Parts: sequence; C-alpha cells; structure tokens
Amino acid sequence: MKKTLLLFVAFLTLTTTQLVAQDVTIEKELTYDQHTLPDTYPYKDGTREFQWDKIKTKLAHTDSLRTHNSGSWGILQNKQNVHGSAPATKINHINEYHSITDNYGVDHSQAIPLYLYDDLKTPERYDYDGALVRIIGVDDKFLVIQTTNFEGTYMVPEKYVHRIDTLPPFIHVIVVDRNNQNISTYEKVGDVWKTRSMNPCTTGAHNPPLQRATPLGLFVIQLKEAKMPFYVDGTTTIAGFAPWASRFCQGAYFHGVPVNLPHTEIVEFSPTLGTTPRSHMCVRNAASHAKFIYDNFPVEKTLVYVIE
Repeated sequence: MKKTLLLFVAFLTLTTTQLVAQDVTIEKELTYDQHTLPDTYPYKDGTREFQWDKIKTKLAHTDSLRTHNSGSWGILQNKQNVHGSAPATKINHINEYHSITDNYGVDHSQAIPLYLYDDLKTPERYDYDGALVRIIGVDDKFLVIQTTNFEGTYMVPEKYVHRIDTLPPFIHVIVVDRNNQNISTYEKVGDVWKTRSMNPCTTGAHNPPLQRATPLGLFVIQLKEAKMPFYVDGTTTIAGFAPWASRFCQGAYFHGVPVNLPHTEIVEFSPTLGTTPRSHMCVRNAASHAKFIYDNFPVEKTLVYVIE
C-alpha cells in the first residue's frame, strides 16, 4: 500500500496547478474602516508598509488550493496537548524556553508529530496545531498527509487530524505581518479579492521564559471565545480577559486589547498597537477590529497567513 501511496503522491504533485501573485486581483473595499492604515506609513525614523507582493502570493496560494481535487482535507489539532505531547524527533534541540524542538525550531508543546512512512516510531519533524493538511491516504491508525506549510509527504496519527470532508471554498483570509506589525483581511468576491480592513496589530514577542513569537505559516481559525481569560504570568491565577478571541494556532489568538481585573470594560485601542511585538504569541488588535474578525471570519473556513 505504501508504494502505491507514494506513486499517487507523485502523480498529484505533477498535476497540481500553482497560481502566482500576477494571477491575483485585489481591490480595496473596506467593510471595517476604523484605525485604517495607508499602504505605506511613517514609523519612527523610517516607514512601514503592507507587503502587497507577499500578500498576493498568499492569496494566489489560497486560490491554488482549489486545484487539489483529489484527497480530503483536515486541520492539525493538539490544543493544550489534548491528544498527547509530541515525542522527541530524530534530531532535536533544547531551546531558550528549555523545551524540546525539532530540527526546524518548532516546539513540541501543542505540536503534531510527523513521521516518515518507513519509521513510525520516531517523528521526523513537527507541524503546528492549526495547520491545514491534505489527506491522501490511510494506513492503519495513521493518515498520509501533505501539509500546506512545507513540502513532503508524512504519516500522522489519526487522532491529531480534524477532518474536513471536502475543502471549503476558502474565501476569507487574514494576513499578519510580523515585520511591519500590521494585519489585513480579505474576502473573495467572484474573481477578485476584496481588502476588508488594514490595521495595526501587535504580535508575540520572543522573550523567554514566557513570551513567544507568533509562528510563521498557514493556519485555520479553529474556535472563538467572546471573553478569553488569561493568567498572571507563570501562574494559574486569572488576571483578566481578552475580548473577541479567535484561535488559529497553539496559544495564538486574534483578540482585542486585554482587560486587566478588576476592570471589566472593554478597551477600544492601545497606543502600543502597530509598534513592537509584546504579546504572548497572540495577535492583539483594537477591540472593534477583533470583533470584526470574530463576527465575519468563520471557524474552519478562514485561512490565516503569518508573514515576515
């Protein structure tokens, strides 16, 4: 069976249509118009921008997914290691957080172990919770998958995959730019991608031992919480809540400005938005923009690209 699967994978790879940035048309038609940033804007002694070439490439990739008309689709899921902590990979390291990573720097916490077909005992590498994968076969308790985050064909224990029977028509996309600390949202209308919002945001900071950078890659919005509680650093004591939270990867959510107890009123905006990374992996937004995402970008049907 494994040989047959490998031949099938080779065929799929050869017959896949890959669109490019030049194939994409974007039109600005904002449906959220608060705190809107221009294409290019000043920041300190320089400028920041929306990287339209990179954004078009990601939208082209989204359109290309529709050409994969073989196999089914799924989302990798391991929130709070509910399906088990990923075992150490063949080549592994200890990072600044004193945690095991694979050879590509992906932390094993809430990660999904990926195996090669000829070694189902030790993972080759990890992929992130929230990643979109194509399921191209079944072998005992493993699924044969191709992830949308990197090349290759891998075996993954079935318990880590939430199946999507047919690929949804992904017409909702969110792009987070870690380098420019901005976020933009898109909706496909006919043959055109409509820009729905262009806003400042704050991504996760790489600051051991507690703050982690928002991971780069492609993810899917998995669940939502109107008020997501958060803890005092290093404890299990609730410190407050983040409004209008939409989870897309591990501990990463889109949400509004955090509200610290005993305060309960939602804060619309913070002057730190659009400046430097400072959250705990999450992408912080103005409260009304977080609600805009919460209300208009549906679970399991919205793709999230995090770029540099």
